[in-house]
Amino acid sequence: MRVLYPDIEPYEHGMLDVGDGHEIYWELSGNPSGKPAVFLHGGPGGGCGVHTRCFFDPAVYRICTFDQRGCNRSTPNASDDWAASIVCNDTPHLVGDVEKLRAHLGIDKWGVVLGGSWGSTLGLAYAQTHPDRLEALVLRGCFLFMPDEVDNLFQNGHQALNQPEAWAGYEEHIRSTPGEWEVERTNLLAAYYKRLRSDDSDVRNAAARAFVSYELSVSTTFPNSKKKDRVLSTPEILVPFALFEAHYMLNNGFLRRGQLLDDVGKIAHLPITIVHGRCDFVCRPEAAYRLWCALDKKAKLEIVDGAGHSDTEVGIVDALVRATDELRSA
Repeated sequence: MRVLYPDIEPYEHGMLDVGDGHEIYWELSGNPSGKPAVFLHGGPGGGCGVHTRCFFDPAVYRICTFDQRGCNRSTPNASDDWAASIVCNDTPHLVGDVEKLRAHLGIDKWGVVLGGSWGSTLGLAYAQTHPDRLEALVLRGCFLFMPDEVDNLFQNGHQALNQPEAWAGYEEHIRSTPGEWEVERTNLLAAYYKRLRSDDSDVRNAAARAFVSYELSVSTTFPNSKKKDRVLSTPEILVPFALFEAHYMLNNGFLRRGQLLDDVGKIAHLPITIVHGRCDFVCRPEAAYRLWCALDKKAKLEIVDGAGHSDTEVGIVDALVRATDELRSA
């Protein structure tokens, strides 16, 4: 089993003005002359953790990680100004940010684009928009924004059947806070979105904690209380995570229905590796299989038995590190 490469510190970092009042935080680590690789974090709004640098061999790769609009170290952060953070915060603008960052760093092509969860969505959208600006694509925990994916995760509770107490807590927050439960129960995402944009910070933060607590509860095969406590107690991570997930889910990821599957022909020439946990209750394995079939089964698909959604799962780490290692000399 492969493990993450040892922790490394970035050798360069900065803020990039991408327009619309947004500046995104970026950093570079690994080999300054190496093969360019970029990591696209999940959420939307999850931000990059220090472990995200460690999926790549630092002796070979020039590793770029960055925080997407409105979250973590990028500004404005949704926990400080949700209204400003949500301006032009959509998939086409985030695709544009990846391209602006590539040009800013003087990179001709990304050697590897690695995206997980929402990052897999963004990675696909970027590759299909700029297929000549990357050499390989690695996707983990695919999410294609098909209606059943959104509903099963955030509306009908089917995704959480293995953890009914987590779903009960998700529903209970809406039921027990001011609102019209009989109406709001038919669109729980909209009910959360309303609270997450409240003028009352206590209402916003309480909704964010309930929303994120549910998702983190179903993200791993074994509870990760340390990570959950850290996220729930850090507003600059917690609030963007909840707000932008609701924002994107309600708007179908700002994508045409079936767009990512319809446009796979644009990336058929690329080496593509798809990694998905068999026990992923956030993003269903069916999404990875749909994508693989749309690619005429020519991509590499690895369904990891015993693994859930998180990129810290042992089997997921093993598969992703092997994937980036295999691409070192490609």
